[in-house]
Amino acid sequence: MKPYLRAQMERYTLRLAELEFLLSREDIMKDMAQFLVLSREHTEVAAVTSRWTRYQLRESDLNTGQDMLREAADDAAMATMAQDEIDSATAELAQLEGELQRMLLPKDPDDVRNAFIEIRAGTGGDESTLFAGDLLRMYTRYCDRKGWTVEIVSESSSELGGYKEVVVRIVGDQVYGALKFESGGHRVQRVPVTETQGRIHTSACTVAVLSEPDEQEAIKINPSDLRIDTYRASGAGGQHINKTDSAVRITHLPTGIVAECQDGRSQHSNKAQALKVLTARIHEKDRSERAAKDAAERKSLIGSGDRSDRIRTYNFPQGRLTDHRINLTLYKLLTIMEGDLDDVVQALQAYEAAQQLAELELSGNR
Repeated sequence: MKPYLRAQMERYTLRLAELEFLLSREDIMKDMAQFLVLSREHTEVAAVTSRWTRYQLRESDLNTGQDMLREAADDAAMATMAQDEIDSATAELAQLEGELQRMLLPKDPDDVRNAFIEIRAGTGGDESTLFAGDLLRMYTRYCDRKGWTVEIVSESSSELGGYKEVVVRIVGDQVYGALKFESGGHRVQRVPVTETQGRIHTSACTVAVLSEPDEQEAIKINPSDLRIDTYRASGAGGQHINKTDSAVRITHLPTGIVAECQDGRSQHSNKAQALKVLTARIHEKDRSERAAKDAAERKSLIGSGDRSDRIRTYNFPQGRLTDHRINLTLYKLLTIMEGDLDDVVQALQAYEAAQQLAELELSGNR
């Protein structure tokens, strides 16, 4: 095991003893909020130290096996037994070290949250709006596979059935952690349905994924910083057209950030949903500014999530999807468009983990 990792394990062992002492104190047991925070940390630290204890045990087994092998020069049976123990311990030690490294990776507290996905048509005219609809369908089907719920917050439909802009809320477990790398520019290469001569066109959409802040963060917005406008919702007609000014648009005056919602059946529900979207956009603005500052110090190939970045190309003639940030190419475009995003999501998460491990090792060697 590398020295920096061994040093981290020793720190975790000391912290576990501290937490056990703190959790035994009567004053902390009476403070439920502090007790819960320390209990959660204790659970995480104990999980790490239990693997570390197992690592030390197998390390001792390896040393014992090596001693036996040296002493078994004339005993074939003992030599075989010693070698088996060495092989077994070596394999498990490698597995345990990998687990410990992953457990030490910094956790993004937003990963567990629900998320908003905003899809906007870009260059390409009508074809871009159709591609926006295809992206929404892809994400919706992926969410169905994961057992997540998708709710439309606002939409601006195009004449051909796509979207100029659509915002959806996704509710489920670890939603933001799975979808956060979708933010950026998505480019499509294909023959549009409006093309009569079979020529391939290139169009683009932008996607932004925002974590949904909790209610306590939403309360932090000063009501005097908000301008709230109501208007009549637009739609395709029929029984769902609102007969009153129930759609809501909220503007955060200090930043100029705007959010609107028209899908609910009442002004009250639309206002609550628009406020959630607004808070998420303000939260994302702060996150982006921090990411830009961090990027000046260390370059990340995953990208900052800037919507202007071209992150991915969907080439339909070749059936190919390419994620340019990690040089990932998959020749299964049609199944991906049907919501089979697992290979893409897992590759991006694995790359992020590898980057974090490299940073952890670098900081440990300083």
